[in-house]
Amino acid sequence: MSLLAKVLSTAAAAVMAGSLAVAPAHAGVVEISPPGANDWSCKPSAEHPYPVILVPGTFESMDKNWSTLSPNLKSAGYCVFALNYGETNGVYATAPVADSAQQLAPFVDKVRSATGAKQVDLVGHSQGGMMPRYYMGFLGGAKNVHHLVGIAPSNHGTEGVIVPQPGAVPDPNYTGAGCAACADQQAGSAFMQKLNSIGDTVAGPSYTVISTVNDEVVIPYNSQFLSGPARQVTNITIQDKCPADPIEHDQTPNDPVVHQFVAHALGMASGPADPAYQPNCV
Repeated sequence: MSLLAKVLSTAAAAVMAGSLAVAPAHAGVVEISPPGANDWSCKPSAEHPYPVILVPGTFESMDKNWSTLSPNLKSAGYCVFALNYGETNGVYATAPVADSAQQLAPFVDKVRSATGAKQVDLVGHSQGGMMPRYYMGFLGGAKNVHHLVGIAPSNHGTEGVIVPQPGAVPDPNYTGAGCAACADQQAGSAFMQKLNSIGDTVAGPSYTVISTVNDEVVIPYNSQFLSGPARQVTNITIQDKCPADPIEHDQTPNDPVVHQFVAHALGMASGPADPAYQPNCV
């Protein structure tokens, strides 16, 4: 099957499933929402009062990054939303991280307006778990966020090299060269120095970080952790709870154990995840 045929087939399936986003990223490109996301008529319940916004990682589209977690949260009763951001040269989440945060800000406002919620919960993978901290710390977003849950987030950059997974980008010759977000996420970069110059947290939101010892992208894995008081921050290493879990960086959003951690964290009325929480090690 040709690439065009695959795109058309995927888009057709999305239409049948009702998962097309309401607006294209740019002319000629149709954004496909993950299952369960971007129902703009959804109103939060008393049990789940905060809409959940899913923020994908570098090179990722929302439909690929959140194909399993989004329907999981929707079936649990959450209003779920997702976005693409930072598109350059046809590849998502590769623009300068500060520019991408500027795109997150109006999306949060749109979700708040549509749902009537004063605050949202953010769940992000990799860059998507770190970039919201810029929105919260430098763009006045802290007042709009109840809880930030980072899945393998690049909070302090990586000492490794960020390259796309096979099949993650439309151009098979794409190497990540010229990827501004990749440069921003290197440990010690000017962006990382600015991001963390105000501390790891800001007043108001709660923070939960979920990491795997098998992370081969954001390394060392414990550089993902945030410093802050226990009432505001919980850092979780998956293998501390499920030692045999083999999950690595790219697939953490699809791990059933991670799904349980996320649901637990989002279920907290206030504060971050309970460090004593024990998921079912499936």
